[in-house]
Amino acid sequence: MTRLPFLLALTALLAFSVPNATAGPTVEEAYGPGPKTFSLATGSPGELGLLKVLGEAYCAKAGCRLDWIKAGSGQSLDMLKAGAVDMIMVHAPAAEKKAVAEGWAGCPTLIGSNEFFLVGPAADPAGIAKAASAADAYRRIAEAKAKFFSRGDNSGTHKKELDTWKDAGIAPAGDWYVVTKAFMTATLTRANDEGGYFMTDSSTWAAEKKNTPKLKVLFSGDKKLVNTYHALCGQKDGKPASAVATGFIAFVASPEGQALLDSFGKDKYGEALYNDAAYAKKYVD
Repeated sequence: MTRLPFLLALTALLAFSVPNATAGPTVEEAYGPGPKTFSLATGSPGELGLLKVLGEAYCAKAGCRLDWIKAGSGQSLDMLKAGAVDMIMVHAPAAEKKAVAEGWAGCPTLIGSNEFFLVGPAADPAGIAKAASAADAYRRIAEAKAKFFSRGDNSGTHKKELDTWKDAGIAPAGDWYVVTKAFMTATLTRANDEGGYFMTDSSTWAAEKKNTPKLKVLFSGDKKLVNTYHALCGQKDGKPASAVATGFIAFVASPEGQALLDSFGKDKYGEALYNDAAYAKKYVD
């Protein structure tokens, strides 16, 4: 075989393979008519439908389309740093502050909150319903070697879980500690099916509790489990990279956006899934 046919074949192969290697993140859903577009990475607000409500309201006025990329907080931050998305909605306070300090993220805006619940089987084999704190509840689970599900995906939920294990003085390991590498709803469903404990956010619980009848809330109320959400925009040369994205952040923080957030879920679930920024502000360090 001569070199020329070989090189032509190699070039053809690379022409097909390179676009796949460099393709941007997958858009889960899109909201709004366009023609302007912006991309946003987040997890539960998208999964539960809040982002759809906010995105459609904003884009109808701004003449844009919002592309939602489904990702946990850690992955969302990574994509923002890489310039793969225009903005994010996350709940990872320490990582958010670091991103802003480093200069590649800006527009830090508190948009709301929910909280984390520890759910598990009604029999409560680890006795966490009697726990004095979230750390105590985790300690009881480890001592009992009761099955515990971890997302293990560097999401905001996973980060909060790891912080709580640290507070408990425990490095979880063993057959009882199950890492799913899955999103919130999928992990909650698995905990229900396999009879284990899981730390879920209150929004997902309100939406999914009817589908997880073997689980119940066994521990809640620790202030350390309040979960604050911020929006961040990508920056270029020290300035926001997307005007339409920063406009959306301003909309979500406005009275109109906050009213949509604060009432979201009431019609379908009988309770709001998120608290507004005014409530969340009490829990921001």
